[in-house]
Amino acid sequence: MYDKDWQPSASLDHLKRRAQFLTEIRRFFYQRDVLEVDTPILSHAAPTAPYLDSFTTEYIAAGGQKTSCYLHTSPEFAMKRLLAAGLGDIYQIAKVFRNGEQGRHHSPEFTMLEWYRPSLNYHQLMAEVDDLLQSVVGLPAAIKLSYQQVFSQYLAIDVSDVSEQQLKQFAMSKITSLPDDWQADKDGWLELLMSELIEPQFALSGQPYIIYDFPASQAQLAKLHRSEEGAIVAARFEVYARGLELANGYDECLDANELSQRFAKDNLIRQRQGKAMMPMDQNLIAAVNAGLPACTGVAIGVDRLLMLNLGVNDINAVSSFRFEQS
Repeated sequence: MYDKDWQPSASLDHLKRRAQFLTEIRRFFYQRDVLEVDTPILSHAAPTAPYLDSFTTEYIAAGGQKTSCYLHTSPEFAMKRLLAAGLGDIYQIAKVFRNGEQGRHHSPEFTMLEWYRPSLNYHQLMAEVDDLLQSVVGLPAAIKLSYQQVFSQYLAIDVSDVSEQQLKQFAMSKITSLPDDWQADKDGWLELLMSELIEPQFALSGQPYIIYDFPASQAQLAKLHRSEEGAIVAARFEVYARGLELANGYDECLDANELSQRFAKDNLIRQRQGKAMMPMDQNLIAAVNAGLPACTGVAIGVDRLLMLNLGVNDINAVSSFRFEQS
């Protein structure tokens, strides 16, 4: 039997469009005087975030000594070290790797566009993301809503004044497929309501959504600030379009001690979940301590942008070879 598994998973037309698409992204940043950089894929440290699982490998020296290494899940830490060294506005298009992620919209290996802008504030960066979606991807202008506004508008929930128990009761009453013994903390219930009840409503709209000012407990690597409503929230935003989560952006935390504490807390959560504790990136902490400039940054999945541009709903339709063929 003739074996066709060697052939690309994407059509040749899609692969040609992909090449053109990458050129258009690079032109977008060239026109804004943002420098392209290229950082290592292999690292001695790894992100501690409980929702991320890195691929691990070993470097074996000539004498046989082994050193654990990790394929990066994003170029974020290395790019921040370049920022601390004074390189200014930078972007990168990089292959990244996430263990355990596979499906129509996910692949263990995918392409990420990430950029950092010392010259733009939080809302200016959101505007630049919107510009990219319109000029390169061909989407209409985005709708901007705060996290507080989204939960109020779609679910009539005040996130600043709702308990974990109230969120659980609401989720159990609205998500009928949820098992009776489902367990989550407050952020877990909020994330579940967002993915199961709110994101599907975003998908009905032809417009992208930029959601900003997440709860302080979901800050990840963003700084905290006071919202227009007066609450302390995370200066973090996400972007959604046509059923796809596209981007995650921050006004970056510049406090090395705060980051160290968040990484340590992440590792404790990983330990409780039965996951391996990850080595903190001490080079990142040292760089932030030396003086990471005030900056904003965002990461976007390039494959998903191209899926939107081509009107396809499977990441393998825009990838040269699907994971099983690699």
